[in-house]
Amino acid sequence: MLEYFLGSYIITIIGVVGAYFWGEHVHPGSGLACIFIVAVLAILETSLSFDNAVVNAMKLEKMSHKWRHRFLTWGIAIAVFGMRFLFPILVVSIFAKLDMLTVTKIALSDSAQYAGYLHATHAPIVTFGGMFLIMLFLNYFFNHEKEVHWIKPIEAPLSHFDHIKGIEIIISLLVIMFLQTFIPQEMKLSVIISGMAGVVTYLAIDGVAHYLEKHEEMRQAKCTGEAVACSGLISFIYLELIDASFSLDGVLGAFALSNDVIIITIGLAIGAMFVRSLTIMLVEKKTLAQFLYLEHGAHWAIGALAVIMLVTTVKEVPEVVTGLIGLFFIVAALISSIVHNKKLSK
Repeated sequence: MLEYFLGSYIITIIGVVGAYFWGEHVHPGSGLACIFIVAVLAILETSLSFDNAVVNAMKLEKMSHKWRHRFLTWGIAIAVFGMRFLFPILVVSIFAKLDMLTVTKIALSDSAQYAGYLHATHAPIVTFGGMFLIMLFLNYFFNHEKEVHWIKPIEAPLSHFDHIKGIEIIISLLVIMFLQTFIPQEMKLSVIISGMAGVVTYLAIDGVAHYLEKHEEMRQAKCTGEAVACSGLISFIYLELIDASFSLDGVLGAFALSNDVIIITIGLAIGAMFVRSLTIMLVEKKTLAQFLYLEHGAHWAIGALAVIMLVTTVKEVPEVVTGLIGLFFIVAALISSIVHNKKLSK
């Protein structure tokens, strides 16, 4: 276990020390309180992201050892500084019509104002992530070649929907049309654009990945290293987008505990590191192969998360509720897999 989580422990130690000194710098005497908030955020991020780890492991199994390592190194830098820090600043910059440097100064010096900007842009942010995850959910279950079904009465009929060309896009656009009827007039356009951007982003990444997979089958006859490297890069980007979509609600929900962007970034970074370590362990120990329905449970959790993210555009949903629903599907799938394995062993 130590070999998989050593990096996470090191990041935890660095993060806790950094949180203490940052707290003492901003508000003398608040160092221990900052450590407590960081610990809570890290535990929540880790415990509520198991479905994310399972989905990541599915994709990572098809990647080379080099790209797995890059996912754990480059990926964590993107997840922490890109998704947990820079992305919210970019979104606020776009919607508040301020340059990123100004927004960064606000985030570091006036956390209450920054939290207010984030709250105002909550709807378009989660709509992008929600629609991306809905496309991922539909694309997994709308597949007539999928022979294994966990909830058979539902999954078996869904698997034949892919005979209707573009059905995932049709459903996603209908969801956006339905959602915008509940959005205040001043936010309608940004929500519609964000939702469509989520769909287009998924289609672009999935389309390129599919193209490269087809060409990789012929790499021995044609090109070798470049095709493999390119395929690994696209898979890496695909994983980062999935991870980003999963983390959107966590990033926004973290402001319920603290308005300090540095403390939030440290707490979520520690959690993100543990999720990545867990992902690598799932891949190398072949856990998904041992538990047949775990992949299915993770995708049902994705569908539930996507719906909840879209609901939060008009009504607040506690992050704990979101996490528990995802955990329910994972645990249920795990139990079903264990029962299935026992039946086979008899």
